This record gives sequence, C-alpha cells and structure tokens, in this order.
Amino acid sequence: MMQYKAGYKVVAGGVHAQVLDFPAAITCADDLAEARRLLAVALLDAAETRLELGQPLPLPNPRASDPEMDLEEPVYLILSVSTDIVEAPAGHVAS
Repeated sequence: MMQYKAGYKVVAGGVHAQVLDFPAAITCADDLAEARRLLAVALLDAAETRLELGQPLPLPNPRASDPEMDLEEPVYLILSVSTDIVEAPAGHVAS
C-alpha cells in the first residue's frame, strides 16, 4: 500500500480532484463523494499504465501540498498480484 495525497478544489459546477504527488491522476466530478471515487479510479489507472510501460511509480511525498486546494487528504494505492493462472482452450470461457 502506498499513501499519496489527494487535493480537492470546489469550482463552478463541481469539484476538481488530483493526486498531488502522482501528477497523472486527475479528475472532475459534480460533488466531493463522486470526486473521491473517480480519483481513486484515476490513480489506479495511472499506476497500472506506468507499470505496464515499465515505468516506476512516483514515490509518495508526505509534504506534498497545494495552497489552492480546498481540501487535502490521504488516498491509498493498493495493488495486488497473482500467480493463479487459468488456461483455457481458445473460444472457451472459463467459469
């Protein structure tokens, strides 16, 4: 688990959200609850993309902050791996 810092800014029509120490993770939503949910998805997508490209994840910066944000709070990235591989013949859907 890695702990990054999320920042939220209330703007006309919604909330802008970004992970301050993982610049690729940003989103916008109608309200704070939706911004939190979408930001978690954006963080996971950005992390998976970096890993697929062979790039390291940015190190969390506990001192990351943005004075323009209305709210800052921790956001957690939890990745898991598995060696459980299911092989199935082509055209067969495993159940």
